[in-house]
Amino acid sequence: MNNCSDLYLLSTIACKLSVCLSEDELAILATNLTALGDMLAVIIARNSARKNKE
Repeated sequence: MNNCSDLYLLSTIACKLSVCLSEDELAILATNLTALGDMLAVIIARNSARKNKE
């Protein structure tokens, strides 16, 4: 239940952005944010693998 406030916040941001940006801009932003999430996941995995080797 603690993460519900995060979901509410993200939903609110998405709704506000959808009013301010064109569909093309929203598509680019969504893709960029997905890429950012993927890159962060790679960093976390590499850090975890490095710690497991030590």
